[in-house]
Amino acid sequence: RVDLEKKVTTNLHFFFHDTISGPDPSAVLVASAVGRTGPLAAFGNLFVVDDPLTEAPDADSPVVGYARGFYMSASRRSVMFVMGLDYGFTAGPFNGSSFSVFSQNPILERELAVVGGRGKFRMAQGFAFLRTHTFNVTSGDAVVEYNVTLFHDE
Repeated sequence: RVDLEKKVTTNLHFFFHDTISGPDPSAVLVASAVGRTGPLAAFGNLFVVDDPLTEAPDADSPVVGYARGFYMSASRRSVMFVMGLDYGFTAGPFNGSSFSVFSQNPILERELAVVGGRGKFRMAQGFAFLRTHTFNVTSGDAVVEYNVTLFHDE
């Protein structure tokens, strides 16, 4: 059991830019189920990502880090992803630190589990609440707002 009273609490707010269209996408489809084609959320689709994290929702907002890892559509009945991502910071007070998520991302109930961290977020636990800021139905590109609460060692 982890004693959260002995942990530091850090709250983070940033925007995740997931671009699957255009000449320089930040997320690419690397596998899909045989015989399944269609939208971003087609069951069995696996994406590898290197998505920028910014201070504000605008694409030209200062980049504070990158989310790197994967997400896959893992439900035959609803839009739901399983995500394994490392959110690494490259600017600001958390430069060189990261936290990791391995969690379901059901699009309607957007709470992810934080399962670890490194640097200033060593031994992190916590949760991330997500809210879609923008989603382009044609391209599949999205900007997602993150509010994260981390409990970690000093």
